[in-house]
Amino acid sequence: MIFITRRETFNAAHQLYNPHWSKEKNLEVFGLCSNIHGHNWELYVTVKGEINEETGFVMDLKDLSKIMKQEIVNKVDHTFLNTDVEFLKGKLPSTEVFAVEIWKILQPIIPNYCHGQLHCIKLVETANHFVEYFG
Repeated sequence: MIFITRRETFNAAHQLYNPHWSKEKNLEVFGLCSNIHGHNWELYVTVKGEINEETGFVMDLKDLSKIMKQEIVNKVDHTFLNTDVEFLKGKLPSTEVFAVEIWKILQPIIPNYCHGQLHCIKLVETANHFVEYFG
């Protein structure tokens, strides 16, 4: 078994704010992140599988890049995640929730392009904060 990873980047804003709470409660729980703010996000997608003897690949990284851009990056780049992104509608777009929703989109698609499977989503919000999700 071998693991390959592709990285893509995008910019997007979000607000960690629970509408059922007061402004004070949101500020207490989320701090300054209860205000609208943006990040330069990094998305890492790791696929695991066996090496195809004909190509030497687990998966063609050009295909993985295309899938990541088409299914995720193009839908979230330069948006306000709370309201502009269909797959996040009605959800509080924490990095954790965002990573899980990305997994739900990519997990059924990846096997159509290789004999491997999705292993991990790593979503970097800041240099000091990232999430890894393994399904």
